[in-house]
Amino acid sequence: MMRRLSLSLLLGWACTAAAVEGERVALCYNYGCLAEAEVRFDAAALEAIGAELGAAGSATEERELLSLALGRLYAIAGTQTPVGADRAGNYLDLGVHGRMDCIDHSTSTTRMLRLLESRGWLRFHRVVEPQRRTRFILQHFSAAVEEIPPAEAGDAADGAVAVPVRYAIDSWFVNNGEAAVVLPLAEWLDGGGPNVQ
Repeated sequence: MMRRLSLSLLLGWACTAAAVEGERVALCYNYGCLAEAEVRFDAAALEAIGAELGAAGSATEERELLSLALGRLYAIAGTQTPVGADRAGNYLDLGVHGRMDCIDHSTSTTRMLRLLESRGWLRFHRVVEPQRRTRFILQHFSAAVEEIPPAEAGDAADGAVAVPVRYAIDSWFVNNGEAAVVLPLAEWLDGGGPNVQ
């Protein structure tokens, strides 16, 4: 009994320490995840982002707030790592240490989304694996989320099975610290998004 109590106290202390300390996430940069750096998101910044996401009353609002939250997380990362030099697309920061291609962005954004998801701050979406689109010989990758269908929450009146709608969360389209571009995945797969290279 004493051993269980000690283990419970230790686990409780570890969870409290993690909440006070914040979280660490490894971000990729210099194209193709050639380099990685660990970013520390302090508890106060994370709690502020969590509170903002908690204000979402719908999936649409959550996506808008998620876009802003990712911009904030990247801005924080830019103060601790070279990714602050990253610019939209691949050519505005060509040759710059800290530049990010779509592989870096899709990997890093997915890691940050999983951090938010692990804290229970995504109520209307779940994180899915990065997505890929191919146009001619070019490929492009993006992080993505899937809207949780109302049927899973028991809201479907006719018992129909809803097909989850997916969204690309693409931070490659913007400069470091700006809100990520969120598009329905079908639109993104069809080449949607700002015209940047």
